[in-house]
This record gives sequence, C-alpha cells and structure tokens, in this order.
Amino acid sequence: MPARIRKAVFPVAGLGTRFLPATKAMPKEMLTVVDRPLIQHVVDEAREAGIEHLIFVTGRNKGAIEDHFDRQPELEETLAARGKTDALEILADCLPDAGEASFVRQQAPLGLGHAVWCAREIVGNEPFAVILPDVLVQAPGKGCLAQMLDVYNKHGGNILAVEPVPEDQTKNYGVVATAEAEGNVFPVTGMVEKPEPGTAPSNLTILGRYILQPEIFGLLSEQGTGSGGEIQLTDSMLTLLKTQPFYAVEYEGRAFDCGSKSGFLAANIAYALERPDLRDAVVAEIKTLL
Repeated sequence: MPARIRKAVFPVAGLGTRFLPATKAMPKEMLTVVDRPLIQHVVDEAREAGIEHLIFVTGRNKGAIEDHFDRQPELEETLAARGKTDALEILADCLPDAGEASFVRQQAPLGLGHAVWCAREIVGNEPFAVILPDVLVQAPGKGCLAQMLDVYNKHGGNILAVEPVPEDQTKNYGVVATAEAEGNVFPVTGMVEKPEPGTAPSNLTILGRYILQPEIFGLLSEQGTGSGGEIQLTDSMLTLLKTQPFYAVEYEGRAFDCGSKSGFLAANIAYALERPDLRDAVVAEIKTLL
C-alpha cells in the first residue's frame, strides 16, 4: 500500500493580471463562484478527499486568503446575536481546525515549480497533492482529487489529472504521451509543454491536479529556469519520470478554467444551476437575457 496522501499544496501567489482591475487589491483566488471564493472550492475538494493539512504558497497582497481561513469573532458574535445560525454553520464548515493550515511565501514570481518547491519544508519526505485554484472541477460523484487518490492507492507513483481537448488546442496546455490505457488510467511515457498542432503525442492535457512523490523537491532544487524564465514543474516531472512511474487519470466531471474570464463566468453559471435554491431563478434570468 503506498504512503497515504495527507498534505495538499495550493499555489496562490499569482498576480491575477487577467482580472484587473478586480484583482488590484483582492487576490484572484478570492473571486467568488456563486457565494464561495475560488480557493474555498478547491479546499473543499481537498478535504472531501481526506487531505489533513492545507499548505498555501502565497505572495504579497494575499493576506485576505489567510484571513478567510481564520476566525472573525466580531462577525460570529454579531451573527449569533441576530440568530443567524445557518450563516454561523457555513462559516464553521469552511474553517480548518487549528494547525491544519500553513502559509509560506513565494517571494518572487518564478513559476509553478518554484511555488511547489517553496512548500518543501512543510511537506517533508512524503507524497503530496498539488491543486491549482484557477481550475474548478464539477464532478457528478467523487471530486477530482478523490478520483486521483483511488488510482494512487492502487498504483502508487505519481498521478496527473488529464482531459482530452481538440487537437488544434494542444498548443495551450501541457500534453502527456501515454501507453495503453486501463480504463481511464494511462501510464505516462512523456510530457510536452504546449506542442504545436500536429506535433502533440496525444490530446490529453494536464489539468492542474497532481499527486507527487517528495523526490520532486530535490529535482526542483537543482533545476534552472526554463520557458518564460520560470522554474517549470513539468521539467522536473520529466526527470522524475525516468525513475518513477507516472499515471494519467481522465477524471469524471467538467473542468472550468477560472483563470480566464469566459471560464470564470461559465463556472458561476454551472455552479449556480447545480444549486436547488438558485437554479429556477438563474434559468429564468438566462432566458430573459437571451
């Protein structure tokens, strides 16, 4: 049985320039999909999968994220005095227990690989998950990370969530090369970052969910900058692939790229339609707008 996955890393140091001016004074991860911030949605996914320790890799002007996962006694007292028990229960449900969340600074924008490396002392010598808050996955049953953990518990190694895209869109993503699939699980034989159409080894793109072995930290420590002058996580994963197995999981559900405006708006609509208290009103409004 492989070592249990207890910790998840959330890289949240990005500037969010695609959402300016909204993100000038507010972290992009605090933008709301319906009534929950993006970061809360992915934390919920992690906790549903059994993650015990949440590690946030932050940057300057990200204090609102830390505040979100802390208590606010004045607000709680006001809600209690007004008898708003439902709101109090929602706040309590979102709050990690004491010691379950850690925050570490990425002091320079040196890429995803560098952000993951910044969490090395907190993760320690154990496998861990990485979840990108820009990507929300609306799953019909188990969440995306829980689906990945099912595969990890069977195969061990390193796990990537993937989804198919049209061949002319592979240039926008990291793409995996694979061996023959077993159901929705593909042994990974290679990875290519943003291949031009017609050159991609498959149409399976890396989603933004990873389960990685701790040896990745040593590789990231030794790795120089790559594409865009950043430390690319894919480069170290390619090196690790030489000595450890990787598996790609074509997850069940639908992903929304909330780093783009269209994906963010689509996520708001999809998540609102999933809510019994909002669905009818939202459908009526959409019909009116159309």
